[in-house]
Amino acid sequence: HAAIKRGDGQRCVSIGDAKDVAASDEIPILALDHALGRLEQVDAPLARIVELRAFGGLTIEAAAHVLGVSPSTVKRDWRTARAWLRRELAPEARL
Repeated sequence: HAAIKRGDGQRCVSIGDAKDVAASDEIPILALDHALGRLEQVDAPLARIVELRAFGGLTIEAAAHVLGVSPSTVKRDWRTARAWLRRELAPEARL
């Protein structure tokens, strides 16, 4: 019971060594930035939803409120944007 609470075998890494430890599903930040820039050129509202959801941490409902659209519109556009970015980033990583 206490093992789960204390990390249950998680690898301990010092802050200095943390930069050398990469997550297996990590997306290269520059590739993501370039892909997001291309998405903005193709469909600016989709790029805005990615910014609000992925970087702003907003829920579907909160993003809908900010954008002045329905939650179902944000949900649909979020799926579309993720699929677009996944295709763009396919060689580098998975979203």
